[in-house]
Amino acid sequence: MAISASSSAQRARQALADRLAELCRDAGLTGADLAGRCGWSRSKSSRIMNARTAPSAEDIRVWCEVCGVQDQTEDLIASLRTAEGMWVEWRRMERPGLKRAQESRLPLYQRTRRFRSYSSWLVPGMIQTPSYTEAALRAIQRRRGLADDVSEAVAARRERQRLLYEGEGRFAFLVEESVLRSGVGGAEVMAEQLDHLKAVGSLPQVSLGVVPMAPDRDRWPAEGFWIFDVAQVNVELISGYLTITQPREVAAYAQAFAELAELAVHGASARALMDKARDSLG
Repeated sequence: MAISASSSAQRARQALADRLAELCRDAGLTGADLAGRCGWSRSKSSRIMNARTAPSAEDIRVWCEVCGVQDQTEDLIASLRTAEGMWVEWRRMERPGLKRAQESRLPLYQRTRRFRSYSSWLVPGMIQTPSYTEAALRAIQRRRGLADDVSEAVAARRERQRLLYEGEGRFAFLVEESVLRSGVGGAEVMAEQLDHLKAVGSLPQVSLGVVPMAPDRDRWPAEGFWIFDVAQVNVELISGYLTITQPREVAAYAQAFAELAELAVHGASARALMDKARDSLG
């Protein structure tokens, strides 16, 4: 399991390690006793109980059998999967293909009612045109040497975008002005995308703000993130996909979104920046 800087991921790892250590103590065993009965080195059981090494599902099965608590095996394995899912490297998420990566997120979007999204890199996926999505995913597919299911992945993202029009959610998007000017796919794709942003921004269920470029900002650009209600934040980093569920951390991202929203322009002022970016395309 990859170790992330997020305390959400680390706390989940630590909670599982603490539970396994507790089962060992309740069975009247020391770490050395348990290692001997499992056929492991002493250092392995110590690393697991101190959250320095993540157990495998098979490790948990053996641990529970030795401790006489086989009835807790599946719950503990589920906890392991949850902790693993909080930090996923792109290569692992996209190994089955880009289509599967898109489809796997749909249930989360379907059950969310309040969406907040900030992007400093690209136009957020929910408000991309098909051409922009295809160009972005094609670049990912080629750079990472993935199987070519880009057309299917674009269709899967389009299915998610239907929630903008048919769902019950409310959406707030913030993008840096640089996103309007340095896109993907070339001038024609970007011109179409900028026109689409103006149309989407007029929807009653959508708020779309642009954070203008300025030399004296007191809140600098951050990594792109989505806030789902008040329950979860997903952060897209260069190396992977981070899921945050700790309330304190979710609140920190909500505060960052509010501060960036204060810097953003909306309505006619945002559309003026989009028109300016479009005119620059020639």
